[in-house]
Amino acid sequence: MKLDDEDCQRRKLQELLKRVRKKNEVRQVELAKKLNVPQSFISKYETGERRLDILELRKICSTLNTSLEEFIQELEESLNEAK
Repeated sequence: MKLDDEDCQRRKLQELLKRVRKKNEVRQVELAKKLNVPQSFISKYETGERRLDILELRKICSTLNTSLEEFIQELEESLNEAK
């Protein structure tokens, strides 16, 4: 996979979202309830069917007790490993 491949980058983002959620032992339905969105939103974020904007990502991170900065740093590390 090429690092500049957008699909690869999106997959890394989706994987990280799921990993952070599971690391915090939060099920999709629990996260959805905390965010006041349908559970399907969380599923679609993690599968790439629905895109996140930065404010949604910030809210998810906050709900999962992870700073947006930490999340982005981990994403960057993951993308750099793919090089």
